[in-house]
Amino acid sequence: MKEQSKKDEEKLKEMQKEIDEATTDEEASDDDATAADAPEAAEATVETAEDFEKKIEELQAALDEKDNKLKRLQADFENFRRRTSKERVEIGDVVTQELLKSLLPIVDNFDRAMATEQQDGAAFQKGVEMIYTQLGETLKNAGLEYIETAGKKFDPNFHQAVMRVENPDLEDDTIAQELQKGYMAKGKVIRPSMVQVVSNS
Repeated sequence: MKEQSKKDEEKLKEMQKEIDEATTDEEASDDDATAADAPEAAEATVETAEDFEKKIEELQAALDEKDNKLKRLQADFENFRRRTSKERVEIGDVVTQELLKSLLPIVDNFDRAMATEQQDGAAFQKGVEMIYTQLGETLKNAGLEYIETAGKKFDPNFHQAVMRVENPDLEDDTIAQELQKGYMAKGKVIRPSMVQVVSNS
């Protein structure tokens, strides 16, 4: 019985030894595999860092290109703004020069009228009326338009009411009298007509 028990004990020890050896071999195998995978992992890490740096360089280059493009656009816009501003001033000067040039014949006629002896009042008045007509035509050709008021209803877009009067023969808000002429230029009111407006109520 003792011998059987001793044999069983030895058998158990041998089995435990085999288990220990198998475990040691497996751990050694795992260590070898880990050691073999380590260079690959390190290489993958290096490649990832290089890709990351390359991506940063590409993004920086794209950002620099966009920044340069924006600066060029800003410079072009500033040049365009200065050029158009200068052209606008030059066009305004040309328009003024042309208008003044068209008025010079009228100034000449006034000079002639003032230089003559004013013995004939009727002839002088007729000469002044001719000059006035010439002036009106010149201003009309330049784009000046007279704002009609006779028989018109009051319109604040074209008229300025300076007083209200009663007139039973006219409807309310009708223009009773024009006190100062109003004018438009190129479709825009440059001076409203100064008027009296009927208000019977």
